[in-house]
Amino acid sequence: MTAVDSATTHASTLSRISLSTLDALEAEAIHIIREVVAEFERPVLLFSGGKDSVLVLHLATKAFWPAKVPFPVLHVDTGHNFPEVLEFRDATVARLGLTLEVARVQDYIDDGRLAERADGTRNPLQTTPLLDAIAAGRHDAVFGGARRDEDKARAKERILSLRDEFGQWDPRNQRPELWDLYNGRHTVGQHVRAFPISNWTELDVWRYIERENIALPPLYYAHEREVYRRDGMWRAVSPVSEPREGEHVEVRTVRYRTVGDMSCTGAVESTARDVAAVTREVATSTLTERGATRADDRISEAAMEDRKKDGYF
Repeated sequence: MTAVDSATTHASTLSRISLSTLDALEAEAIHIIREVVAEFERPVLLFSGGKDSVLVLHLATKAFWPAKVPFPVLHVDTGHNFPEVLEFRDATVARLGLTLEVARVQDYIDDGRLAERADGTRNPLQTTPLLDAIAAGRHDAVFGGARRDEDKARAKERILSLRDEFGQWDPRNQRPELWDLYNGRHTVGQHVRAFPISNWTELDVWRYIERENIALPPLYYAHEREVYRRDGMWRAVSPVSEPREGEHVEVRTVRYRTVGDMSCTGAVESTARDVAAVTREVATSTLTERGATRADDRISEAAMEDRKKDGYF
């Protein structure tokens, strides 16, 4: 067999090999994570204990196995997080031997740098602590678990998204990413947000979680909880999310599709008590998880984009 024949046979074999959708998404995400670590000096991963950040961390462990994940994780703690999620966050960090950096919104409220909002929601208050933590850690790349299917503003964003000296995002200043080539160039004071699972859908995430047997906080699965109805969502009864006059508290079987600030995150009625059932449920959903369960995204039609321009995730 000549060299030409051998090359032709090899090319023909490769053409018959096709990755599944999940394998292709996994390969893309791992490629992005490795590229960022190779190109930047002090990357960090935003890790809240929510499913998307758990997924990115899982991909990072695969990207560098058997070595440890070569960057710390950062959580912007609103002070209104679900206790189950914080417990899961701390257990995961301990299990993997990671360094956890925490920026606390409560510290900013206590010393007057931030003030409580009239609606009690703290998610919009995360921007300043986040930017300060990035500056304090001298992080030049910040991994996030945002996906394009979550929100119109996130659909506009590139996989590597440049933020200026003030941490702000300009949707008109997006770099092309042809042929999976990512431009990470930045000047002093700027940084890049990197989104390895940008091309994943919520259904992709759950199918992958099922395939990889990835552990999640228990409130992602159906459980009984005291809730009340507000703005078309079931809100959990808690010290930071109490019913108003006329809002009736009842016990419902619910689960959470996203696990942000308790004061603005709603639950959905569900009987899905395991990952297979959740995957089937998500497959038939007609609303994104943020559209269905996040009150902070309803502040205005462009709420997410406005916050991203200011430096939000």
